[in-house]
Amino acid sequence: MSFIPRNAEKVLKKLARSYPAVVVTGPRQSGKTTLTQAVFADKPYVSLEDLDMREFADTDPRGFLAQYPKGAILDEVQRCPDLFSYLQTRLDADKKMGQFILTGSQQFGLISGISQSLAGRTAKISLLPFSLQELQKAGQAPKKLEDLLFKGLYPPIYDRKLEAGIWHANYIDTYVERDVRQLINVRDLSSFQRFVRMCAARTGQILNLSDLAGDCGITHNTAKSWVSVLEASYIIHLLQPHHKNFNKRLIKSPKLYFYDTGLAAWLLNIQTPEQLATHPARGHLFETWAVSEMIKYRYNQALGSNLYFWRDHKGHEVDVIIEQANTLVPIEIKSGQTVARDFFDGLKKFQKIADKESGQGTLIYGGAGSHTREEFNVIGWQDIENIEKDLST
Repeated sequence: MSFIPRNAEKVLKKLARSYPAVVVTGPRQSGKTTLTQAVFADKPYVSLEDLDMREFADTDPRGFLAQYPKGAILDEVQRCPDLFSYLQTRLDADKKMGQFILTGSQQFGLISGISQSLAGRTAKISLLPFSLQELQKAGQAPKKLEDLLFKGLYPPIYDRKLEAGIWHANYIDTYVERDVRQLINVRDLSSFQRFVRMCAARTGQILNLSDLAGDCGITHNTAKSWVSVLEASYIIHLLQPHHKNFNKRLIKSPKLYFYDTGLAAWLLNIQTPEQLATHPARGHLFETWAVSEMIKYRYNQALGSNLYFWRDHKGHEVDVIIEQANTLVPIEIKSGQTVARDFFDGLKKFQKIADKESGQGTLIYGGAGSHTREEFNVIGWQDIENIEKDLST
């Protein structure tokens, strides 16, 4: 099993030189443990999923931390919430930078513990599954778009050459059994799994909680709570509508996206990459992947998302708006392999409405090759890293 270098590595090292502790969050199996052990090979590694270690940390937190005078990597640290206040005392007493590297796959306990006890003492970086660029550098990127969307980008599928469908099935089962049970009291796990499938069917679409709840036979409040659980464990994220209305009424609901298309495709019962060529969800899955790539770039720099979408009540829409200091950069995403003239309609409409506030528009499409057309940047899916200049500012 070979280690595929991660784009977050450089920033992670920089943060460890500037803060007493660094928090690495992200979904299960996104490579947090592999990355932290590779970057901080001199530090002891402790998994708080281990029952003995967790009991030690819970019952004698001072004694537990005393074992690591030079710091350590503490994996799944949200499992021991009482440890945070003892960590605070330790970090305040010893002013050294980069002592503890904390990882976790659930935002609820992790972020609340940090904000209450470790505010100002930690930096946070979120590690999502591989980006296409990381796989390209390692020579392991899928050559066909359908293969990429079907397999997704979770590291074990590439590191260990695993069969995507089997891995995704096990991932969902383990996630529901372990993480969901910890976060909420779900008496009927099958209804939660059905809810996750219904969310997959809506990836890349406006979130309508009432429709989602009705289709799953649950209450509106339960659907809202379960969406929060999926967000907290990095299964989905919600892209918010941009707030500037340019004197037009706007859609106020967010769009729902999965972080990983392979997981979404499996939940949609897509069984081969070939099925994606004509599948009705192809366009939404391509958009899901493209948005995820943009978020990965931001997260790998330890930056928050600056992505939105724009849609008015008449149906005029731009898939992604990148918010820069004084500029709104519109991005359109189309899965077609050939660029059609109407692909630019949304970009043109937005530029006309936003006027001087609009940056140069970009089209990301499902074909090969990048060029400029009608004053727009046109980026083929394999060249998506070209969008980085817009995401950096």
